[in-house]
Amino acid sequence: MTVFYRTYFPLSMARSKSSGRWLREHFKDTYVKRAQHEGYRSRAVYKLLELQERDKLMRSGMTIIDLGAAPGSWSQLAVQLVGEKGRVFALDILPIDAIQGVSMVQGDFREPEVMQNLLEKLNETGADLVISDMAPNITGIASVDQPRMMYLAELALTLARQVLKPGSSMLVKVFQGVGFEEYLRELRGSFKQVVVRKPEASRSRSAEVYLLAKSYKG
Repeated sequence: MTVFYRTYFPLSMARSKSSGRWLREHFKDTYVKRAQHEGYRSRAVYKLLELQERDKLMRSGMTIIDLGAAPGSWSQLAVQLVGEKGRVFALDILPIDAIQGVSMVQGDFREPEVMQNLLEKLNETGADLVISDMAPNITGIASVDQPRMMYLAELALTLARQVLKPGSSMLVKVFQGVGFEEYLRELRGSFKQVVVRKPEASRSRSAEVYLLAKSYKG
């Protein structure tokens, strides 16, 4: 089964009132304009930046895995913060234009060869942080979108359990709704502390929140 992590610019979407509204909002969006001015590939970087300023997720020398990384704005920020002594791995089923200092892994990480590729690049040293901004292509139908979102969050947690060092952290996007509380409990079973964050850069009407899980129990 193919996993669609996210769609950034729905050029192929049918012309409708909702798609037209999305396009108008997108081009008027302050964060979109700021990203263009500052050289980031998407507005999503400001969600991560806000969380970084609040929770100090990333620091020099860390090894970070960015899931669903396309088009690459989270990896752009991460590689700046880890510096020359750190490493950033960007995974997505979509191709990502090269980012200096970032190691790209294209493919579905549920496939053994893709996961093996990542593990070989890690050299069995493990990761200090897994960040996931994965989301499904949105249909607007909650009964469809919600389970797809939670499925991606489960995939992120499965990978994190394979690569994180004890004491490390994970940041994952989820939608509030069916399955949210169950997933929260699952995270708390693997990490000593879990907090819910809603960055200002998240659109107010969006059901998305970010779960920051600290101190992986291993």
